[in-house]
Amino acid sequence: MYIPLLKACLVSVLSVLTLGTLTNAASADEPVAETIVQQKINKNFEQLGKSNQPSMLWDATTVAEHEAWQTKFHDKMTQLLGRMPQRVPLDVKWETEEKFEKFTRHKIYVRSEESYWVPVYYFVPHEIAEKRPAIVCLHGHSGIYPYIREGQDEKERKKTEELSLDYAVYLAEHGYVTAAIVVRGWNETHGDQDPGVKHVQRSCRQVTMNTLLMGMTPQGLRCWDAMRVIDFLQTRDEVDGERIGVAGLSGGGTLATYLPILDERVKLAMIAGAFSSYRTSIYAMPHCICNCLPGVMQYGDMTEVVASYAPRPVLLINGIHDPIFPVAEAREGFAKLQRVYKLLGHGDRIDADFFDGPHAWSNNKTLEFLAAHFGE
Repeated sequence: MYIPLLKACLVSVLSVLTLGTLTNAASADEPVAETIVQQKINKNFEQLGKSNQPSMLWDATTVAEHEAWQTKFHDKMTQLLGRMPQRVPLDVKWETEEKFEKFTRHKIYVRSEESYWVPVYYFVPHEIAEKRPAIVCLHGHSGIYPYIREGQDEKERKKTEELSLDYAVYLAEHGYVTAAIVVRGWNETHGDQDPGVKHVQRSCRQVTMNTLLMGMTPQGLRCWDAMRVIDFLQTRDEVDGERIGVAGLSGGGTLATYLPILDERVKLAMIAGAFSSYRTSIYAMPHCICNCLPGVMQYGDMTEVVASYAPRPVLLINGIHDPIFPVAEAREGFAKLQRVYKLLGHGDRIDADFFDGPHAWSNNKTLEFLAAHFGE
């Protein structure tokens, strides 16, 4: 019974060998075409990015269409930002107090979770006669100290001045209560140090990996900390709880982009060095992993994120020489947002400062913007 099977196998092998010989003979004088093309992943992901078609892009032509879209997109973004920690009663520890020429700076800790307290530098202008607007200030990947003019040598002070990193201090000097949060994973809150990072204590990789494994996101968790700080602000006699805004640069700008989605108490946002297009910025070049919100490109772009809380006032701040958040796409997004706000009858609530500078903050328009929308 095995002989017929053996013959069949031999015939098959001989047929393949003969076909291969004939094929090689026929193509002996022709170049051999590669059947497998090895591509680098950069090219592959570039093609994937270009072919990506977000399913929830804004295209409303009426207020009703916008509101229907806004509800769906807001719900989707809330889902993407992940689950939040269990709420614990508000608790605040007052650590230090330092008086400066125009304000008092308090170092406080606000309880965010059972096992985590948010460090905050709380700036209160002198001689407050009435409740003041408050701005939650979120720093970027340089950590907290350049943003509060603290612990710097001459070189670092020059960098802070050139990039206007100290907006929490600047706004306090101009009469606003500010709360500069030590974003979770930086400075005194750091855990496992990010590989290759030596200039600042930073644990973005650990924060990202651990949150994603638990159904959370680094953006969502860090926004949660900001929300607990807003809980604190609303208890303060010097703060007008109806006039709370957020300001952030770079990684802090990314958080300032998402925070108004999660907290309607944020009445105004100033977003610097963070607004462009996902595909040409965070997707296209090396960025810290904590900037990547899983799945967001399936549904919309940064423009849709901001449009999801229109018509709350928003100021976009972009250096035209910023290499990591391309200004061309920022301008396109701003133009689209102008259409969104105009449709809603509030074209004056969206503004942009495309300033002649790098990846930085700018105060060209901040005070004017705050005065217009917080009535100062």
